[in-house]
Amino acid sequence: VQLQASGGGLVQAGGFRRLSCSASGCAFINYTVAWFRQAPGKAREFVSAVKFGLGTKYYGDVAKGRFTISRDNDKKIVYLQMNSLETEDTAVYYCAAAIFLHDDNYRTDQYYNFWGQGTLVTVSS
Repeated sequence: VQLQASGGGLVQAGGFRRLSCSASGCAFINYTVAWFRQAPGKAREFVSAVKFGLGTKYYGDVAKGRFTISRDNDKKIVYLQMNSLETEDTAVYYCAAAIFLHDDNYRTDQYYNFWGQGTLVTVSS
């Protein structure tokens, strides 16, 4: 499984950005795909995930009410639409995937065994 994250860049506070995670080499519908982020000097944190199959969506506290995750199984892409961005959202955003991930584990990065290279989002004030 190969993942490619894209869509990062510089955006002003209050603006929006859409990240994409493209997958190859897998039966995509069987994978839970998540976004994590890591800001400088901070631990990696869970942002959002979309479950395999029917695509139940999960959001971390940092994302609730501002970010929306979606997936296109035909194109093997997961999107993260980020609105109302704040300077605190500045981070490298990683997408990750795991096959048939249990509902108890979607927030924990150790359960994801495939990772994209990360895309940097910088939010300026």
